[in-house]
Amino acid sequence: MKRHRDDIPRASNKEIFGWAMFDFANQAYTLLIITVIFPVLFTTVIVGDADNDYRLGNLLWSVALGLSYFMVVLSGPVFGAIMDYSALKKRFLFLSYVLTIIATALLYFVEPGMIILGVILIIISNFAYATGESFIAAFLTSLGPPKDLGKISGFGWALGYIGGLFSAGFVIVYLGDATAENFDSIRWVGPFAAVFFMLAAIPTFLWLKEPGKRKPLPKSETLLSMGFIRLGKTVREIRQYWDLAVFLVSVFFAMAGIYIVISFAFIYGDQIVMWDENVRIYMFIIVQITAAVGAVVFGYIQDKIGAKITYNLTLGLWFIAVLGIWGVIDFTAWFNSLFSTNIEAQYMFLYIGILAGLSLGSSQSASRALVGIFSPEEKSAEFFGFWGLSNKLAGVFGIIGLGLLQAQLGLQTSVLFCAALFFFGIIVNIFVDEERGRKVADEYNGDIL
Repeated sequence: MKRHRDDIPRASNKEIFGWAMFDFANQAYTLLIITVIFPVLFTTVIVGDADNDYRLGNLLWSVALGLSYFMVVLSGPVFGAIMDYSALKKRFLFLSYVLTIIATALLYFVEPGMIILGVILIIISNFAYATGESFIAAFLTSLGPPKDLGKISGFGWALGYIGGLFSAGFVIVYLGDATAENFDSIRWVGPFAAVFFMLAAIPTFLWLKEPGKRKPLPKSETLLSMGFIRLGKTVREIRQYWDLAVFLVSVFFAMAGIYIVISFAFIYGDQIVMWDENVRIYMFIIVQITAAVGAVVFGYIQDKIGAKITYNLTLGLWFIAVLGIWGVIDFTAWFNSLFSTNIEAQYMFLYIGILAGLSLGSSQSASRALVGIFSPEEKSAEFFGFWGLSNKLAGVFGIIGLGLLQAQLGLQTSVLFCAALFFFGIIVNIFVDEERGRKVADEYNGDIL
């Protein structure tokens, strides 16, 4: 007899910690390679193009990330269906982990002017990282009952931002700025991120258990063919999972906005706000701390008031924060005029960073937990594969869209596109019925296909 999801026992603290350590480990890649260091190095040093406001570098950066996310879109749900059937989640996770480490370490060899090699390695490493992000999320439903998923997911995201604080803090202090003059030192950012990821994720593979049992393959079928069979069955029954499907549309809009912020925030600080090096460091620290706090606090709030409401609250915070990013220069001038102060825009940008940080950790944690609530344990990897598809398709749309817009309109004006995405995410999520989606997951019949 199939057990009710509310009867799923909470995993041991050691296993939950092992699961969360993957978030701790992979945040080094997100911050150092996608957000803080390498995007600035790639756009301003490896590509250059200062005479054209770095628009070519920004466009190539968005294309590289967009292509890697498109690869995840094509593969994610099939990988998820295979993992659910085969009970090989840890093996798939390990393969993505190894590929991320190798491709990231090889970024050391990307020198100024070596644009093609840089683009190829970013595509490979980010594809491997992004698939691993979906793979680790698929374990969430086996770690506890639905009422605990907000807290567990929030703990993982919070630990991730602490990992980011440690890893990027080391690079900023010991490797220095992402400049041409400091290239011989800062080129080590790839190998450092790779080693940090490799070592910090070891507890995951030691303590996290493989959920489920492997099913025998029917004659003449392979794991790949069974993956497509299961995926086709889910697509045919999409009306049964209507609330998950609608929520993933909301996730698409929200994550498109989040990927824009993650990929271009520090580029925006360099090119538009023109901040000093110390302010860039302050912003990094502020965002990491507030994102960790937001993930934990909103995780507890979610388990009290519901995931849907919590998720919409976080998107509302995002909308306000992005408007602040877009208008920071004019707002600072207005504030100084009104209150007779002399605050620089770069310092006003730090206050906006607090709101963005709270939004960053909480929104992603709430999204992951709500997918967990809507996912039967037997189909968790497949449904998180769809979550990954929505996330990465959003990355393609958001980053490529922003890249094209900024090439025509400039980076500052293009930020309004990001605010619109969060607004659409809120509107779509209004049509999600959390209780109905939870009930569908609870009543899943456990069919082996």
